[in-house]
Amino acid sequence: MSRHSRRRFLTYLVAAPTLAVATKLGLDAYAPGSADAAIPTPPAPADLVDLGDLLILAGEPTAHMLVLRVDEEGLVHFRLPREEVGQGLTTAVAMLVAEELDTPLDHVRVRLDDARPELLFNQLTGSSNSVRSLYDPVRHTAAAARARLVRAAARQWGLDAQDLTVRRGVVSAPDGRTASYGSLSAAAASLDLGPLVVRPKKASEHTLVGTPTSRIDARDLVTGRQVYTLDLDVPGAKPCMVRRPPTINGTVKSVNNEAAVRAMPGVLDVVTIDTGVAVVAETFGQALDAKEALDVSWGPGTVDGLSDRDIRARLKAATPSLDLLGPLVKKVEGEFDFAFVGHAPLETNSAVADVRADRAEIWSGLKSPIVARAAIAEAVGLPASKVTVHVVQAGGSFGRRLFHDAALEAAVVSKKSGRPIRLMWSRIDDTRHGRMRPATHHRIRATYAAGQVLSFQHRVAAVETDFRHGLGDALTAAAASLPSGIGNATFAQTLFLTTVKSPYHFGITTQTLTEVPIRMHTGSWRSVYSANTRGAEEIIVDELAARLGKDPVTFRREFLRTARQRAVLDKVAEEGEWGRALPDGWAQGVGFHDEYKSCTACLVEIDATDPKKPRVTRAVIAADVGRVVNPRGLEAQLLGGLTDAISTTLRAGLHIDKGLPLEGSYSQFHYARQKDSPQDVRIHVIEGADEPGGAGELGVPAAVGAVANAYARATGTRPRSFPVTFDVDFTPFPR
Repeated sequence: MSRHSRRRFLTYLVAAPTLAVATKLGLDAYAPGSADAAIPTPPAPADLVDLGDLLILAGEPTAHMLVLRVDEEGLVHFRLPREEVGQGLTTAVAMLVAEELDTPLDHVRVRLDDARPELLFNQLTGSSNSVRSLYDPVRHTAAAARARLVRAAARQWGLDAQDLTVRRGVVSAPDGRTASYGSLSAAAASLDLGPLVVRPKKASEHTLVGTPTSRIDARDLVTGRQVYTLDLDVPGAKPCMVRRPPTINGTVKSVNNEAAVRAMPGVLDVVTIDTGVAVVAETFGQALDAKEALDVSWGPGTVDGLSDRDIRARLKAATPSLDLLGPLVKKVEGEFDFAFVGHAPLETNSAVADVRADRAEIWSGLKSPIVARAAIAEAVGLPASKVTVHVVQAGGSFGRRLFHDAALEAAVVSKKSGRPIRLMWSRIDDTRHGRMRPATHHRIRATYAAGQVLSFQHRVAAVETDFRHGLGDALTAAAASLPSGIGNATFAQTLFLTTVKSPYHFGITTQTLTEVPIRMHTGSWRSVYSANTRGAEEIIVDELAARLGKDPVTFRREFLRTARQRAVLDKVAEEGEWGRALPDGWAQGVGFHDEYKSCTACLVEIDATDPKKPRVTRAVIAADVGRVVNPRGLEAQLLGGLTDAISTTLRAGLHIDKGLPLEGSYSQFHYARQKDSPQDVRIHVIEGADEPGGAGELGVPAAVGAVANAYARATGTRPRSFPVTFDVDFTPFPR
């Protein structure tokens, strides 16, 4: 039985002067693939139900609450209940809408929806889930609109709707009569058109979906016309910056020179908030000068006495030991450390807030706006119904904008200061007091005999990841805020078990997480646990292949579980010319990853003739993500994952020193520059299943493994601490 024949569809009309429709659909069970192996590995939880499946299931009751409107000019307006942070989601959704409506792409307008608490779990942007969760609902919404427009034309002409055709937003009759969508929109919205059969197109009928397409906002992005939060023209909104403590989670004891700062040019107000001391001024330059001039007595933070060495020791001590059979079996094992990593989006944290006695209005880049709305309402003492939160397109995220700290600060300052506020974090603030990927320690052991892998054990210890955004709704956000060991830890285990899995038949395979409750500004960083966990495993896979006397690609191919996975690996090996001769100090490396119903392989070449200055010179990536909406967007996602992997594997990390990151800017946080990126990158998209898998986080783990393995082969070392080059080669900014 086909997937679509198992679905039940409900289409209904929202009465309006223009056509508006919404749709609802069900959820199918996941059927894992299988492959023969000498010692098969039982399915992991993530093989059966992954995080994306859980999010789709949670959002199913409100999946129908999508709104599409066709106006009298024939323009199509779609309200997107997700955040666009540069991943190209608005373009992919616009393509789905245009495809099903048979209208030009430039006739589609996608607007980010305000916080809508009635959506419950259906307004979270994350976990590579947006296209997966929206693919069918958006298509059915647009297909329902098309059906109504065609039926309206049929009624007007006294014809059967099946005899009409649509091209570029114009309905045509066999006798040559035509009607534009704009001319039909009112009739389609107001007439009782009777029951409609809504059938989205088959993949074989697509003319736009699956075609490489440039972003619909590309021109605005490159010309500077794209509107971000601080570009908004909110009347009376005054610039604001916050003086932050010298350690993470430090508190304000007293402001010792408040009167002098208030007297500085342009200063309008000085406000103490939970996270520091805010200065409101006529310009950002004046706000910056004034906040730097503040003399504040600070209370202690939560990690004042901790530095990298201490944190690594605590993680190592918390990592469970491996089984006692270790001395009795042939094995390959290793311990790995991964440093803290900042999200470092190009647009720093920012928000605009206008809080009045009876209402509040907030603008910010938010991936979990429902949670933000609830938190802001509580902080300013208003009913949630009186708080409007506008989601603004943001300049990057990588997980950072799951948190609403800037929006909350702006709202509190606006209320205390009695005026609209335009709040901006400085780059130093964003680097030192922003969110970061937790540091982790790993113990891995693989046992083998007679050319077969008998077991694969992986123990992970991580600084606690903050999941208080929940699943994007107020209820699970509150649950995640319960005392440590009850709320947040439960979310951590759920995310770990529903994302981390091995793609190999390695016998008895176990992967476990232990979180260490160190209170820092942590958060989900692109690919959450998988980048470190699967990256470290791919290093051990290479070492296991060497121990068994096998080529790394051949070894992986023998133990991968499915033909689909092997096809992806074969593609990079072929296109990357695996095994070709390279100069001394150069080498190839390969990595593989499977997650969110998608899989990818990455092959890189590295020049490590100077081991302190390694550079990836070439990369080949192949991916099967099921149905691809926009191949060009997918390529951009995979290229971004490669860049993240190059950065965090070779040079980029945060040093924690006595409770605060030393890094405070891009000049100190050594994320890859253009000179560090390979000029030759080839990406191959392998068309897979009819339904899309996740892609946003897919590209990082395989590339981490590939870069680390290439470095190991080029230098003849076994890297165990990442990034491999992690010197403090800068003078830190004052605290």
